[in-house]
Amino acid sequence: MSYSDSGNSGGQSGAWRSDGAAHAYDPYLHPELFRGVATRRVFAFLIDMVVISVPVILGYLFIAVFGVVTLGLGWALFWLAWPASVVWAIVYYGACIGGPSSATIGMRVMDLELRTWYGAPGYFVLGATHAVLFWVTVSFLSPFVVLVGLFNGRRRLLHDFVLGTVLINNSVRAPVPQATRTY
Repeated sequence: MSYSDSGNSGGQSGAWRSDGAAHAYDPYLHPELFRGVATRRVFAFLIDMVVISVPVILGYLFIAVFGVVTLGLGWALFWLAWPASVVWAIVYYGACIGGPSSATIGMRVMDLELRTWYGAPGYFVLGATHAVLFWVTVSFLSPFVVLVGLFNGRRRLLHDFVLGTVLINNSVRAPVPQATRTY
């Protein structure tokens, strides 16, 4: 294990990494990237719950009406509703975080963006895994998951540490420089 420092921080903000690499987003060099992230993350979560819930509720209503029209036969589709809801939520998070904005709809409204610890944007599998791990950790360690975010500079929650992700303010983030083409 080695200690790495970016060199321009006066030795104050390096990160301990097993591979010697430092985090791309340093809360001491760029505190504006993490200002208000915890609060906005809560509101983004609530917005995402509404976005996920509306199609699920509409699906349940459709099945209920379909069951009435088919004299009860359509109600057999209720056994598909719960698995379809879980698949919908996983696909929603995976597609949104794997998209060009690297954020769910709630995160976009709250001007947040998910990045890996080394600065790369999210991708589908990372987004889907992020959602699944969030729900699993909240189910078993609810208060701990939220408290972890209050005691670290990057405002990362427990599942962010496990996956190596960080949420940052999108409007403050400097664009990643593009490589110059050589012919």
